[in-house]
Amino acid sequence: MTQAVAEPQGSAALPEAEHRVEPTSQSKLDEALAILEDNKQEWAALDIEERIELLEHVRDGVVEVAEAWVRAAMQAKGMTMGTAEEAEEWLAGPGAVVKNLSLLIASLRDIQECGVPLLPKPAFTRPDGQVVAPVFPTDGWDGVFFNGFTSEVWMQPGVTLENLSENQAAFYKEKSPKGKVALVLGAGNVASIGPMDALYKLFVEGQVVVLKMNPVNEYLGSFIDEAFAPLREHGFFRVVYGGAVEGDYLCMHRLVEEIHITGSDKTHDAIVYGVGEEGAQRKANRNPRNTKRLSSELGNVSPIIIVPGPWSQKDLDFHGLNLASSLCNNAGFNCVATRVVVQHEQWDKREDLLSSLQLALARAADRKPYYPGAQDRQKLFVNHHPDADQFGGRDEGRVPWTLIHHLDPTNTDDICFNRESWCGQTSEVALSAESVVEYIDQAVDFCNDSIWGTLSAGIFVHPKSLKDPAVAEAVERAIANLRYGSVAVNHWPGINYALVSPTWGAFPGHTDEDIRSGRGVVHNTYMFDQPQKSVLRGPFRVWPKPAWFIDHKTAATLGREMTYFNADPSLMRLPGIVWASLFG
Repeated sequence: MTQAVAEPQGSAALPEAEHRVEPTSQSKLDEALAILEDNKQEWAALDIEERIELLEHVRDGVVEVAEAWVRAAMQAKGMTMGTAEEAEEWLAGPGAVVKNLSLLIASLRDIQECGVPLLPKPAFTRPDGQVVAPVFPTDGWDGVFFNGFTSEVWMQPGVTLENLSENQAAFYKEKSPKGKVALVLGAGNVASIGPMDALYKLFVEGQVVVLKMNPVNEYLGSFIDEAFAPLREHGFFRVVYGGAVEGDYLCMHRLVEEIHITGSDKTHDAIVYGVGEEGAQRKANRNPRNTKRLSSELGNVSPIIIVPGPWSQKDLDFHGLNLASSLCNNAGFNCVATRVVVQHEQWDKREDLLSSLQLALARAADRKPYYPGAQDRQKLFVNHHPDADQFGGRDEGRVPWTLIHHLDPTNTDDICFNRESWCGQTSEVALSAESVVEYIDQAVDFCNDSIWGTLSAGIFVHPKSLKDPAVAEAVERAIANLRYGSVAVNHWPGINYALVSPTWGAFPGHTDEDIRSGRGVVHNTYMFDQPQKSVLRGPFRVWPKPAWFIDHKTAATLGREMTYFNADPSLMRLPGIVWASLFG
């Protein structure tokens, strides 16, 4: 049963978590910003060799704190060491940061020698002239560990093959770059977001950074501060603590010139317009209280389009687990978690795929809902859909995995389409169409027009389906027409985040008045100035089992080994990685 009353659109409004670290006083915030102000011009003028040396030292620092970092996160999130949960913290924590640092080092060396980061393969144009730059695999090791996976960055109109290099690494082409102080408001869910957002401002945009930790994961601040000590000691970086009060003080501070936030559209509006009735009035009148440049990544109701085809039972079970893993990762507290599975109503295997997803969710381990308000948000969705499937513990301190299926696609006010649940909840809807091609086109329009957000979307298609030229053309049309900053074929779009070389952010074009999933990008280690979206492609089924699957038996070992390998690639490290991969 669906409630007819329209729900407010957007990402979840989250209550502030209890503090584990004492908020930084205003005098200490002033002091941190004054130090950054004093050193911002030195940072802007620093030569590339010195930047590379700092990056290498920071990478060593991340490796040194990695074990303690992961253990702290596991304890705080109530997770079990030695399980796939531990792998999440390795791969999306220090592992991703190490990968980011290594890629930045490679890009800066390219800039030093050639003026811009060099692509692993030549860029090319699509039939309509849009420029596409391959960004993954970045090297032979990527090809080994992610066999069959590729990722590309598609450029905005106006970028050509001839001027692509002119649209890379803008900061490093400035003759007399001006130093700036940037504020990064860190996310509370994924450990690598705050430090990687800071790295982007520092090494791609050339700004010194104050990183305010989110109260949810502020326990990580000491590890980040220790790892980033080479930057801190030169006055280029500071970690501070606090909640909304401290965040607002920093946002309005005269020394803060730019802001980047990973959070919700509500937080964005509070920064730009203020809160309460005054904030609402300012937004209505387009009268911002804060006019500083603000880039952001603000959440999404992430859809996956299922293209009907000759799926076997093994295919159905693989992708039931694939979809479940994309929801259960990090207990569902991901802006890229799958929230809507879109199916073809006439497909004879629609119910079979649902059954495989239900089975995977029923087998998924319970997770601690460590983000404040998760139980209330899950209950809100169940109140709208009392017939929802719920799997796992329902006692105090647990939120069941929740699947709401057979939604009405004509009810575009449904909460499942318009509200990011920010818990372990997903949904399913089917569209009626006379042909597969018609369905694919409808599905793209449905995602673009009826589902909130523009951060990420996916499309799963059997290779035999692509042998039909009309279907293959429709799939390529779908990839091009989906208005999302990250589009993934056959896999979870969150992989684009972890690869780091693609861009990560909303589809371009949002205004302050309708910010949706945000504005600008991060990661982007090839430093494109005008990206539109990143497109990930992977095999329909993967063997060995992907490390991000929730039932991977040796993922914890694999996550640890991959982290240290990314810091120091070596043939000596391969046996451990191969073993952990094969026995997952």
